[in-house]
Order: sequence, then structure tokens, then C-alpha cells
Amino acid sequence: MLRCCILEFNGTWEQYLSLIEFSYNNNFQSSIKMAPYEALYGCKCRTPLYWTELTCDRQKSYADLKRKDIEFEISDKVFLKVSPWKKVFRFRRKAKLSLRFIGPYEIIERVGPVAYRLVMPSELEKIHNVFHVSMLHRYCSNSSHKKLICILAREVKELRNKKILLVNVLWHRHRVEEATWEPEDSMRQQYLNLFNVKIFGDENP
Repeated sequence: MLRCCILEFNGTWEQYLSLIEFSYNNNFQSSIKMAPYEALYGCKCRTPLYWTELTCDRQKSYADLKRKDIEFEISDKVFLKVSPWKKVFRFRRKAKLSLRFIGPYEIIERVGPVAYRLVMPSELEKIHNVFHVSMLHRYCSNSSHKKLICILAREVKELRNKKILLVNVLWHRHRVEEATWEPEDSMRQQYLNLFNVKIFGDENP
């Protein structure tokens, strides 16, 4: 150990003698079947690294108390947890009052033990579609969920490199002025039968 220190630090090796002594006294010695420090004081030396590892172990044990093993199957539908979207209105609510979960979206693949790949709508296609299980919430069909009554109008939203088709939809138990603009492709997947009805002002079939 001393030889390695001399080769590493050359002429300044004597400045590190205290560290060499500390390292030697805490290394296992086959002659006494323990470290010299442990033989002298009856316990192992607790270095700052030890306390860091102990803190990590305790934090993990506390987190494991609240952790649940959640698994989904392929084709299951789940809600996706998101942070509030700025300047986004939905049923006349925005920012902090907006929905914390969006969807539901279908699971198409399991990626590793704790992540899943979802089918995302076109307006979210730039978002990576693999999410940790902690961001997913199982969707259960419920008659109280929002239902689409009819489609009022169509609109094309032009972005830099693409166009997005939007439809103005009227929801169950909401007034006409509370109708919201939704992506047409996602609405077609959920309410295909409503697109067979001709929309007022729409010349296309």
C-alpha cells in the first residue's frame, strides 16, 4: 500500500501518511480475521460512505412501504398522469383546476418490468410514448364518465409542418357554449358512429 502511494504521489507521498494509516487500519487482516480498528475498538469503523449507504437504505425502506406492485395487460386502457397544462381550457377550467389525468389510452407493449408503451393521439405524438407504471392509472368503464353527444363543427389547425383536424364536440350534461375542440382522429376511435352523421356546414361526406 505504501509503495503504491509513493509511486502515485512521488515526492509528496508523506502528506498522505495519515490517510494510508487510516486505510491500513480498516482493511481486513487475515492474521487476526478482522481489521485492526475492529480488533482495537470492538466495532467496525463507520466512514462517511457508510452513513450515505445507510441513509439510502432507510429511504428505500420508507418508499417500499407505500409502493405497490401494479401490472397491466396488453390492450388494457389506462389514464395518464400529467402536470397542469398552461393556457389549456377544458369545460371552462384551466391551469390548476384542469384534469390531472388524460385518456384513456390503450397499452400496446410492456417495456421492462415497470414501464408500458401507449397508443398516443396525434397532438401528443412528440411525447415519448413509454411511461413508468407510477404515471398510469387503471381505467374502469363507468356510466358517469363524460359522453359525447354530437359533433358541432370541424376545423383545421395549421402548425409549422402539419395540419391537425379538430372537431367541436358537445358533451353530455354540458351546454353548447361549453363544447370543446378535440382531435378528430382520437374522437373517431372512440365515437365512430357519430361521424356517420353529416355535420352542419360540412360539405364533405
